[in-house]
Amino acid sequence: MILAFDIGGSRIKAAAWDGGLRPLGEVVTPLGDKAAFTRAVAGFVTGRERGIAISIAGVVDPSTGVGKVANIPAIDGLRLGPELQAATGLPVQVLNDADCFALAEAEQGAGRGHGTVFGVILGSGVGGGLVINGHVVTGAGGYAGEWGHGPVIRGEFAFQCGCGQVGCIDTVGSARGLERLHRKRTAELLGSEAIIAGWMAGEAEAGETMALWRELVAGPLAMVVNVIGADVVPVGGGLSRAPGLVRYLDEAVRVRILRRPKTPLLVPAECGPDAGLLGAAMAGVAAWG
Repeated sequence: MILAFDIGGSRIKAAAWDGGLRPLGEVVTPLGDKAAFTRAVAGFVTGRERGIAISIAGVVDPSTGVGKVANIPAIDGLRLGPELQAATGLPVQVLNDADCFALAEAEQGAGRGHGTVFGVILGSGVGGGLVINGHVVTGAGGYAGEWGHGPVIRGEFAFQCGCGQVGCIDTVGSARGLERLHRKRTAELLGSEAIIAGWMAGEAEAGETMALWRELVAGPLAMVVNVIGADVVPVGGGLSRAPGLVRYLDEAVRVRILRRPKTPLLVPAECGPDAGLLGAAMAGVAAWG
């Protein structure tokens, strides 16, 4: 049995994998107390597990095991895997949540049967994970798949990003980015759901904002697809759940890549809210059988 966790800034969700994913419950994430955090994870251990696999909203350097977990100060800068292994006596893997999403989609979701799967997240932020032949590509520092960051936007829509750069896709492609674009265009304060609803209803201003959003996001994503040669791009996150949005973006990406597939390249993700748990479990299965 694999013990899997999906750990965010508010909740720790746990599940067991023994041929299927079996939810075990969730607890509040201890943000400022390392010992309490360790106890929260160890409290799910029964002694029957082969190992612990964790999806976390952070990045772990594969060469050092040191994590950057900004929203959980208690474990930021720690070698979380060894810390939990010492506390539980079990082998531990720690993976980025976007990587777990991509692995879940590659193994159990929209990427099944494809060799190169690039999982894209369009939600409160823009992220991604790359899986090639069933293996997550972590990259130097653990930063493979992070297409949301880098100063690629120029001109009036180049906004300051939380990573410290200006013009990142994250600042325009996320739900907050969509709101920022609409406010810049119209001076109107609307939430992303309202903008999308207006677009779906045929409202002109919302439609122009969505067209701008697609123009800014499609080019950089097409470049990523050309670089990595993705067979399929499962799209998850809050924005992806809007009817027709993934297809709308797919149409713009496919005319910008060198390969011109006749069938959709960007497709809605299939694994749902348990993708982090499922991806962690798949990593555990690969490691420990």
